[in-house]
Amino acid sequence: MIRAEGVEGLTLREIGARVGVSRTALYRHFADKAALLEAVATEGFRGFREQLLAAWEAGGHGTAGLDAMGLAYVRFAVANPAHYRVMFGGFVEPKELHTELATEAAGALLALEGALGELARDGLVRSEDLVTMARFVWAVVHGVAMFAIDGQLRDPAAVDQLARYALERMRLGIGAGEPLPVTVEALDDAARIDC
Repeated sequence: MIRAEGVEGLTLREIGARVGVSRTALYRHFADKAALLEAVATEGFRGFREQLLAAWEAGGHGTAGLDAMGLAYVRFAVANPAHYRVMFGGFVEPKELHTELATEAAGALLALEGALGELARDGLVRSEDLVTMARFVWAVVHGVAMFAIDGQLRDPAAVDQLARYALERMRLGIGAGEPLPVTVEALDDAARIDC
C-alpha cells in the first residue's frame, strides 16, 4: 500500500479496509499512523540487519564479505522499497534511544562497523575512525539504493553494475595504505595566494 499511495497517503482506515478489519481493530495494535510506521521501520531494520550479516557470512568476511554486504544493502532497498522509504525517509524517529526501533536501526549500522573493524584488524582497510568510515560506506550504497528505487535505473543489471562499481571505488578509498595527507589546514594553505 505504501508503494502505491506513498507514506503520506497511508491511513489506518485504508489499511483496515484492505486487510479486512475495522479501523478500531487496528487501534488495538497501533495508537496512530506514527506507531504503525514505527513498527514498519522496526521490522524493516531487523530484516535489513539480518540480510547484511548473512551477506557478510556468505561472502566469507574480508573484502568479498564487504562487497556482499554492499550488494545486500542495495538489493534490500530494491526488493523492499516501501520499507526502505519508511526506514530512511524521515517518517519515523525513535522518541527514545532505547526503543526497539532505535535498537534495530543501530544494529544495522553496528553490523557494518563490526565488519569494518575486522577488516581494519586484518589490514584490509585503514584503521581510522570506523564510525565515520561506516557512515561513508553507508552513504555510498544508500545513494545507489535511492537511485535504483527512485527509478533512475530501470534495468536490474544496471543497478547491479552501478552497485559493484561504487563498491570497488569505495574499497579503493578506504583500503589499507597511507591516509591521504589532506587536512583542513593543508586545504587552507593551498587556497592562500601569496602576492
